Amino acid sequence: MYSSESVYQKFTPAPPPPLVSAVPATGIPASSTNQTYSWSGTHTTPTLPPRPQAPVPWSTGLCGCCSDVKNCCITCWCPCITFGQISEIIDKGSSSCGANGALYALILCLTGCQCCYSCFYRSKMRQQYNLQKDPCGDCLVHCCCELCALCQEYRELENHGYDMKLGWHGNVEKQNRGIAMAPIVEEGMTR
Repeated sequence: MYSSESVYQKFTPAPPPPLVSAVPATGIPASSTNQTYSWSGTHTTPTLPPRPQAPVPWSTGLCGCCSDVKNCCITCWCPCITFGQISEIIDKGSSSCGANGALYALILCLTGCQCCYSCFYRSKMRQQYNLQKDPCGDCLVHCCCELCALCQEYRELENHGYDMKLGWHGNVEKQNRGIAMAPIVEEGMTR
């Protein structure tokens, strides 16, 4: 009645489906463990990192010292004060005005090459504010026009909103005072 083939087919399991990879062949070895690859069926182009913006010009010129006569006089007679104020703001308070000014004065008295120290801060400032190398490189500006360079950096920081007399911590405190605090609510009911 029943053929032996039909009984045999009835009780034998179906052969497994052929192994088909969900990922199309890419030429990358499947045994690679460093990276995992997946394919979503759509092609996306890789995103490029953002391009750096073009440097902006300084807000005042190198020879604009007379626009702030008070700072010009202080820088002319005692450049260590102006340098100390600039360096404290550029270092974001990690160094003090007094310590940097004293180091500047010490280098000035011992070697006369304080421009090597101050040009470092000009470079750091240019990077922080994305400023142009104008009119020439930082070291050359400080070697040839040290006092004008310090005055220009001082004015630039003032134009960026810093009150140079307050220093870094004073400017941060002044800025934080402008942030509104949540009102204090008294406990209990009042009429």
